[in-house]
Amino acid sequence: MVQEVLSGLRVVKAFGQEGRECDRFLRQSHAGMRARLRLLLAEGGQDLVVRLTTAVATAAVLYVGVGHVRSGALTAGSLLLVLGYLAQLFDPLKTISRKATGLQAHLAGAERAFALLDRAPDVEDRPDARPLDRAAGALTFRDVGFGYDKGRPVLRGASFTLRPGTRLGVVGATGAGKTTLINLLMRFYDPDCGQILLDGLDLRGYRLADLRGQFTVALQDAVLFSAGIAENIAYARPGAGREEVEAAARAARIHDFIAGLPDGYDTRVGERGLRLSGGERQRIALARAFLKNAPILLLDEPTSAVDAATEADILEAMGRLMTGRTTILITHRMTPLSACDAILVLDQGRLDALRKDDATSKSLTEDRPHMGRHERPDPGATAA
Repeated sequence: MVQEVLSGLRVVKAFGQEGRECDRFLRQSHAGMRARLRLLLAEGGQDLVVRLTTAVATAAVLYVGVGHVRSGALTAGSLLLVLGYLAQLFDPLKTISRKATGLQAHLAGAERAFALLDRAPDVEDRPDARPLDRAAGALTFRDVGFGYDKGRPVLRGASFTLRPGTRLGVVGATGAGKTTLINLLMRFYDPDCGQILLDGLDLRGYRLADLRGQFTVALQDAVLFSAGIAENIAYARPGAGREEVEAAARAARIHDFIAGLPDGYDTRVGERGLRLSGGERQRIALARAFLKNAPILLLDEPTSAVDAATEADILEAMGRLMTGRTTILITHRMTPLSACDAILVLDQGRLDALRKDDATSKSLTEDRPHMGRHERPDPGATAA
């Protein structure tokens, strides 16, 4: 809870909820304190039982031993020796009683860890999965249906084809399933029905690591790691040299900003990049995408956090990057769509194609027997 509040401290202060969060922290602390007190009472009770057992056993041995000493059947030295052995016997029992609670806590943690390790992954390689060096970039969706929860489909009968090098813009209302297309292409999930083909073969027929190596991804929520800027850009290709990293930064129009920082490319960005603005984080994420030389680009709102001037610079660089690559661009802005060959409209999980040239439109519709509610959506509706 503390980590959550500290990471969202600006929101807490902006809405004046400091008192509420303090009360919530105190409630959680009191609940934790009561749980610890119950644990201590349980430990104390167990220790009390062991000590009482030790005292009763020692008293019984002493009582019987004194009787034997008086009758002459046992010497006083032998009685003391027995009492010493008895003390050595009970010491390990006391230690075990003290460690038992801690052992149970460790066993509970180990049980949760092993349960996580033993959980079968949602997506895994098939035994006969084939390697993939570099794809041509032809993509086909055939009647793809998918939902994150049963009974709540996000995509319904999605079917379209992209030839290598096609630039596809994807638009639609929030929650229509645009990002789901990227998730399925990257095999973060497998479709509930239908097929997704890359160069004519089902995605599940490729090795997972090789498949994901075919994609360059720039997501709307730009995720940076608590490291230097150069290290964050080079995350796409850990072996890249500084010259390549700087070239990628120039392509994303972020080099001048980085060069102006006191530590340049070695500047630490903080946890999740909190030391940078949203637009700066997004451009660094774009530079990371530029650095990876993959045949397919997946761009999810790559200019949502930049101003118009910066957007123009980024779109110019993106145009060069898109050349010769199959591109899927998700955006709500009209300007980036001008570079696309065709636009795909997502409406309640169904797809409509807005034709921009005959060749691409034919490619988009030839495998799609079922259209959405509108065979040809109005451009104004597409922009919405």
